Amino acid sequence: MLPARHCGSVDVFLEALEAAEHGDVLIVDNGGRDDEACIGDLAVLEAAGAGLAGVVVWGLHRDTDELRSIGFPLWSYGAYPVPPTRLEQQVPDATSSARFGCHVVTADDVAFCDDDGVAFVAADRVEEVLSTAKAISQIERRQAERIGNGETLRAQTRFAEYLARRSADSAYTFRAHLRAVDGAIEQ
Repeated sequence: MLPARHCGSVDVFLEALEAAEHGDVLIVDNGGRDDEACIGDLAVLEAAGAGLAGVVVWGLHRDTDELRSIGFPLWSYGAYPVPPTRLEQQVPDATSSARFGCHVVTADDVAFCDDDGVAFVAADRVEEVLSTAKAISQIERRQAERIGNGETLRAQTRFAEYLARRSADSAYTFRAHLRAVDGAIEQ
């Protein structure tokens, strides 16, 4: 991954791209700002040309029509037409880590992105996380198939049993119940 802390200028993206390896993801820390769009079509074209797999922005993007036609994977909080008007001093380690919400992301992490969001995983835990995600996905697909065949999710998860136990034990959680009945919807 290529972390980059934005301070009002695209030069931090270009600097991060100098160290790019094929398949990296540019992680842009714009502090979750909602008053400026820190990345647009030119930076995304540059990232694509550098062989990156995508761009993730803790903030907003602009140039949506152009980005749509480029077709390069970009995840952000949304679109905003105004570029930064501020210019702050870039910190010396602006390309060593990036914040994304409460998470600190470094080059040693891996990003998984889809239309629902982004998950950051420490590289040494990727296999464990993928294994768990695959198991949950398989359970959920079976549950969806069973719903399609007429068996409600409430029946599959023995929801009435859960309500009865929770009534007797207010500390009993639905997640604990799901684990007991091999249900994956809230793992």
